Amino acid sequence: MSATERKILDVLNGKTVTPPPIWLMRQAGRYLPEYRETRAKAGSFLDLCYTPDFAVEVTLQPIRRYAFDAAILFSDILVIPDALKRNVRFSEGHGPQMDPIDEIGIRQLVAGDFMKHLDPVIETVRRLRKELPAETTLLGFCGAPWTVATYMIAGHGTPDQAPARLFAYRHPEVFEYLLNFLADMSATYLVAQIDAGADAVQIFDSWAGVLGEEEFDRYCAKPVARIIASVRAQRPDAKVIAFAKGAGLLLRDYRQKTKADAIGLDWTVPLDFAAELQKEGPVQGNLDPMRVVAGGTALEEGIDRILDKLGNGPLIFNLGHGITPQADPEHVTALINRVRGKRA
Repeated sequence: MSATERKILDVLNGKTVTPPPIWLMRQAGRYLPEYRETRAKAGSFLDLCYTPDFAVEVTLQPIRRYAFDAAILFSDILVIPDALKRNVRFSEGHGPQMDPIDEIGIRQLVAGDFMKHLDPVIETVRRLRKELPAETTLLGFCGAPWTVATYMIAGHGTPDQAPARLFAYRHPEVFEYLLNFLADMSATYLVAQIDAGADAVQIFDSWAGVLGEEEFDRYCAKPVARIIASVRAQRPDAKVIAFAKGAGLLLRDYRQKTKADAIGLDWTVPLDFAAELQKEGPVQGNLDPMRVVAGGTALEEGIDRILDKLGNGPLIFNLGHGITPQADPEHVTALINRVRGKRA
């Protein structure tokens, strides 16, 4: 099967596919017993990300179980600061942590053996394209510069990312330098994923929602636009999904500013507004992950509303953020069946 027959690529090219193709953010994750088993064998979370045998296995698990229309590379947005020697570590109950960076540290950042450090991830992509069914789209990804920078400056996640916002106000030039540096490293990383077999890539801006209008433009839209421009300068046919969680009305001109092929929508985006965005091109989303946890009528009604409002245009069905560990795998089966028209 040629790449053009992969349903998600059809949508990214602006076509309406009925029923819409579906994949879920974090579809390889803790809600699956087979994932938890592999995770236990791997040791640390980063060992899971950097060991191709394990990373390939967990990426394939939800494809075997559910036959999603896309597999997304199993990795983490923080492999980039890890490759930049920021001492990234993950501990249960505390989330990701790393050595916080200051003005001097930002100015001293160098690419060094950045891509060599990420070779295992690229090897995972290469193996996945060989092992996936021909009809399954392979998605690569990276974190957006703003979101990655928030972790680098604070050394961990914070509820409103105040440390990064304050740093940006106090040191605007240095912060812009950091965002541009991360954008350039991210573009290199995404091109390597595409060359290894990724059909399309997604840029995750998980903390876009904490910013005001001007800051969103400077810290989210412009760096993502820089990544996409760089990727397309090297690989003109590259397909990119941009997901700015929590951006709300600021998504109105996000597609134009970034030149993304599709816009990811979180569950707070009103469906009428989503339909407006869809008139300009493909959208992805946006079921509340809690509906998957709840199951039953809540799940069915949420799915139907999205399909009724967005199903007649270019849509990739997804959640509005990652699936949670509490989700019942059987609810995911029900979700897929309903999206694909096998309604009970």
